[in-house]
Amino acid sequence: MNNLTQEKTEQAIRILQEKNIDCWLTFVRETSSGSDPVLPLIYGHDLTWQSALIMTRSGEKIAIVGHFEAETARRTGAYTQVIPYHESIRLPLLVVFDRIRPQNIAINVSKNDVQSDGLSYGMYQVLQEYLETTDWMNIFVSSEELISALRGRKTNQEIESVRKAVETSEMIFSNTFSIVQSGMLEADITRFMHEQMALNNVLPAWEVDHCPTVNAGPDSPVGHVSASNIRLNPGQILHIDFGVKKDNYCADLQRVAYLAIPGEKVLPDAVRQGFNVIVQAIQESVKAMRPGRLGKEIDAIARGVVTQAGYPEYKYATGHQLGRLAHDGAGILGPEWERYGNTPNYPLEVGQIYTVEPGLFLPGYGYIGIEEDVIITDSGCEFISEPQVEVVWL
Repeated sequence: MNNLTQEKTEQAIRILQEKNIDCWLTFVRETSSGSDPVLPLIYGHDLTWQSALIMTRSGEKIAIVGHFEAETARRTGAYTQVIPYHESIRLPLLVVFDRIRPQNIAINVSKNDVQSDGLSYGMYQVLQEYLETTDWMNIFVSSEELISALRGRKTNQEIESVRKAVETSEMIFSNTFSIVQSGMLEADITRFMHEQMALNNVLPAWEVDHCPTVNAGPDSPVGHVSASNIRLNPGQILHIDFGVKKDNYCADLQRVAYLAIPGEKVLPDAVRQGFNVIVQAIQESVKAMRPGRLGKEIDAIARGVVTQAGYPEYKYATGHQLGRLAHDGAGILGPEWERYGNTPNYPLEVGQIYTVEPGLFLPGYGYIGIEEDVIITDSGCEFISEPQVEVVWL
């Protein structure tokens, strides 16, 4: 029995009612090879044969699955009816639709949100064949709004899991900065952080090859890139992007340190000024984050702080949702660039967890990027991570 699956399927019913969606269909097969991203939330297991998970605004939760998987479906405790089949799912699927008579059916297709786009084109064609003699195909709508809300509005259990992942990530950061020395390779730092993950029995929040991403000084390429043999030298910035996955939920943090030149007692003015600008951009953004604000509005605040201080505009979104994945949910804190589709226009909602991560590059020193994890509350926004407000002095 999966308590999270029960919580999320009950939450899905409430969202169906809120969004005036009569029926939601998740249609999958062989999910060990190509799973729908929503499946871990509403089912918690793989499915082999063609399977239909159906939820209705009236509160029904129906699983039509191959007969060998029916008992697993029952044991989730999440479905009010489990319908096993042997040779074809077509007839039980038609029988259910004929009984519930929905006015609209949400299916998992989306132009904006990859997490809502789990219905493969092949499975869509299969669905067309099964429903070709009916009118059901004419009432399909995208489940994007539904899944966005379901992934974004974290339950208490989900929030606690993210908090634990953040705490573990912060501990590993602290342990790492305590051993960093002049001349260390980026690869040495990466190796130590991987060892720390193993000791704490946690996984990387994204691909292990670049989790962490370690940038030592101005010659290190910033982005999703693995560590190199670049050395950290005195007078340079050490920037690390890192997070762990714990109990299936992720943290995503960035921290900044400075390796002092022998005899140096204070931070160079350029580093201090650049760091303070990023801290200000984060603090002003978080202060403005509250339910109903659009992601693009928050992005404009952070981006404005950086550019008004005379630094170049960073070419990525200020933040993204965080959850079972490091990049989770639909809405982002980003500008209306074509590559982001409509996601910058999504409003913030209570229970959503976001990263806030503006940055800037300092020639001769390296990259200053701070990333905090925050949660939207009824009254505004709260930090989950302990915000970095001073450069770590090495």
